[in-house]
Amino acid sequence: MNEFGLGPNGGMLYCMEYLEANYDWLEDRLKELGKDAYVLFDLPGQVELSTSHESVKRIVQRLGKSGFRLAAVHLCDAHYVTDAAKYVSVLMLSLRAMLHLELPHVNVLSKIDIISQYGDLDFNLDFYTEVQDLSHLENALSAATPRYAALNMAICSLIEDFGLVGFETLAVEDKESMLHLTRVIDKANGCVFVPPKDAKQPEGTIDSSSAQPSDRPNAFGLFASAMAPVQGPRSDVRDVQERWIDAKDQWDAYEKVQWRREGEILQEEAAKQKNKIRERGGSSKT
Repeated sequence: MNEFGLGPNGGMLYCMEYLEANYDWLEDRLKELGKDAYVLFDLPGQVELSTSHESVKRIVQRLGKSGFRLAAVHLCDAHYVTDAAKYVSVLMLSLRAMLHLELPHVNVLSKIDIISQYGDLDFNLDFYTEVQDLSHLENALSAATPRYAALNMAICSLIEDFGLVGFETLAVEDKESMLHLTRVIDKANGCVFVPPKDAKQPEGTIDSSSAQPSDRPNAFGLFASAMAPVQGPRSDVRDVQERWIDAKDQWDAYEKVQWRREGEILQEEAAKQKNKIRERGGSSKT
């Protein structure tokens, strides 16, 4: 920035252009990690990197041609849904990134665990995650910015016409929420079809135990539907609403009790292990 007289945004764009110009270096570093490495590229908050600038797009295109399983994960703060105008802007930003990057895409409302601090929602959470009928936002948008009422609804209509945008939720300190999002991402990038290392060989297939995990057949992947929803805890947005919005205090109290019990169990197990070690030490001396 100091050398070329660039601001924060310009400096970041220059860095992406520099990385693109030295793509061979990046590819060599990635190959050193091995075929089954799971790599995260954490982009900064400058939205132009993923919505209009071409360097990141060209980099991920070359990575895809090199055999990497890619998926874009777009994080937006969940509190934006408490304001209709901000929610529409998030929808536009998400759609623009999806169209620009042309990757399997997962949009995420992050920090869902603190959304209740920003006020009540006008609708249930599934209205905001499924993006089904934005006409319900008309009253809120017209009241906030009456001058742009027609423009706002035209934007909503455009988003609905594409029918691409939807959201997962994330509370990063909640294990079940994190596991659910990981499964959704694995489904998007195709890793869900790669069997775990301890998976049994499917019957009737050639033995491939010595092959890389990504080269082995996966019975689950063969018979699973790519369009089927990811099942598990926190997979239903209604459960997410109950946990973090409708009954947050009750769930917090319940989880504290469970954590306390879990800690007590771990302490008991540790004490048992110490006693066994002492007993072994005593018997060896005798």
